[in-house]
Amino acid sequence: MMRDENAPELDGKYLGTITSDFVKISDILKEASYQIRSRKFSEYPIFPISKEMQPIGKIFIGKAEKDLDWNYFITYLDEFIQRKLIGEDTIQDFQNAYKDPDEFCCLFVIDGAFTSFVYIPYPND
Repeated sequence: MMRDENAPELDGKYLGTITSDFVKISDILKEASYQIRSRKFSEYPIFPISKEMQPIGKIFIGKAEKDLDWNYFITYLDEFIQRKLIGEDTIQDFQNAYKDPDEFCCLFVIDGAFTSFVYIPYPND
């Protein structure tokens, strides 16, 4: 189930730890997003994040590696469609809601049963 990216649960419970992590690795995520798009893997890079290991995407930055609260994985829209996390009928909605990947990082927060897409702006250079 997808929730609104500005859902109150997200604001209070997650945003602080996600933001403190993001500051440390935003350049790495931005470069990875650029590489996915420039190599034509996908126009829709997604970074699932979870405190535990999880099966979506490949591990990209482990939390212990950079002293983070979250593990960062890397994937893109096609895997979400293959896993039926985004249904055929909602692909267009996802693409329309997807923010400019040069300016925003698309995170997919996974915490137990809670999941949500979140777009976090990259810091200005």
